[in-house]
Amino acid sequence: MSLTGSDLLLSTEEALEYLKISRPTLLKYIRERRIKAIRGEKGWQILESDLYRFVKGEENPAGLFKSQIRQPRQLHT
Repeated sequence: MSLTGSDLLLSTEEALEYLKISRPTLLKYIRERRIKAIRGEKGWQILESDLYRFVKGEENPAGLFKSQIRQPRQLHT
């Protein structure tokens, strides 16, 4: 997470509005490190550019592209 001159630091509420997802889903993505966030005094703070990259699917915090992320195996029933 690096702050540039034109990058906005968003609150949890702003990130929820930007992504149009529920709070539990956002917290899950943060916990899974799919979205980079830092814990602030009043909750999580997220760079707008990180949300933009997440929405575009360009990269995750580990620097892997979606095609490089292992998917869970299908169970045969």
